[in-house]
Amino acid sequence: MTDSTALASFDVEAIRRDFPILRKPLPKGLPVTYLDSGSSAQKPQSVIDKESEVYENYYANAYRGVYRFGALVDEQLEGTREKARQLIGAEHVDEVIFTSGSTMSLNMVASGWGRRHLLPGNEILLNEMEHHANFVPWQQVAEQTGAVCRFIPLTDDGRLDLSRLDEVLTSKTKILAVTGMSNVLGTINPVKELAARAHAVGAIIVVDGAQSVPHMVTNVQDADIDFLAFSAHKLYGPSGVGILYGKQELLAETDPLLFGGHMIDRVYRDHSTWAAAPAKFEAGTGQIAQAIAFGTAIDYVTGIGLEEIHAHDTRLTAYAHQRLNEIPGMRIYGPEPDYKGAIVSFTIDGAHPEDLAQLLDRRGVFVRHGHHCTMPLHDLLGVSATVRASFGVYTTLADIDALFDALQFALGRLRLA
Repeated sequence: MTDSTALASFDVEAIRRDFPILRKPLPKGLPVTYLDSGSSAQKPQSVIDKESEVYENYYANAYRGVYRFGALVDEQLEGTREKARQLIGAEHVDEVIFTSGSTMSLNMVASGWGRRHLLPGNEILLNEMEHHANFVPWQQVAEQTGAVCRFIPLTDDGRLDLSRLDEVLTSKTKILAVTGMSNVLGTINPVKELAARAHAVGAIIVVDGAQSVPHMVTNVQDADIDFLAFSAHKLYGPSGVGILYGKQELLAETDPLLFGGHMIDRVYRDHSTWAAAPAKFEAGTGQIAQAIAFGTAIDYVTGIGLEEIHAHDTRLTAYAHQRLNEIPGMRIYGPEPDYKGAIVSFTIDGAHPEDLAQLLDRRGVFVRHGHHCTMPLHDLLGVSATVRASFGVYTTLADIDALFDALQFALGRLRLA
């Protein structure tokens, strides 16, 4: 489907009606202008209803009982697992593991695969746009194993400098960890190319898909991704649940992070053996109702279409760049809209990001300020904080206009306009 066809079929006003929180005015009658979907997306009524349905009608622990409620919970959890498999194009359903979210998923790979396979002098290849969840775990496993973290340089406009990749990607590289889409710059990284380059030197690729999976088509087989992490709450689903994808052969040689019930094969007095994936990585009682409702969120997103969502994002981002660049002293970080997703982070000369965020809130415009869990990136940019507006399926061009107007109000109050 072409972008123009996708946009013609994308009825954002109909989509907004699916989200009850957006229909409720704020005090003084202000409408909600929610521009923090990159942090956590709002939930459609169908997802809210599904989670309630589980608790009201058939809640039970998972994989524990054959009685009616237990069997139904098991069936619906496996239904979500299959939907997640289809969403990311995985070959096998047992390559899809339920976790508490992207952070846990990435820690599982760093601890379970990294500590088992890394040796002193091996290298982990990162870059400075990574979220702390795909940064700090690799620092820790490097300290534990004697491996070394190296960095792909960034271009001036916030993209990976692939012209210098051979300087840092070598036979010593064992892991290349990269975000699919930067949570600050919006940069969409060439994951398929990076996977091919990593595999050529014998390394694996670990992709943080927290931002990219909700906004564009992801196919782990086509891109040849080894591990992929993403979260439900950014994909219009409940909080506290996420997915770790791993190739079957890699999961077989990954140690579990948590130990206890459900993940065992056999426990003896002096040792234990583990079940096969995915159970091997799903110790204890997980987020049952949330994981089931995650399946409904996947249905919602795929019902709209990832290509259509990406086309909508592109239109919003281009319009946001156009409008915000009208403001004197505005600096937008990251590449031009053709190379980024649904995120616009910025500073304005003389205005502190926290002051801007607080003043925008007075106009019902909700943005995030701070370092966005990317301190190394902000160090590189030479600023302590930025303001971030991030978009969802329910974001409209009018929301961008509301952001522009609220910024003018904020600058007036700060006496900068």
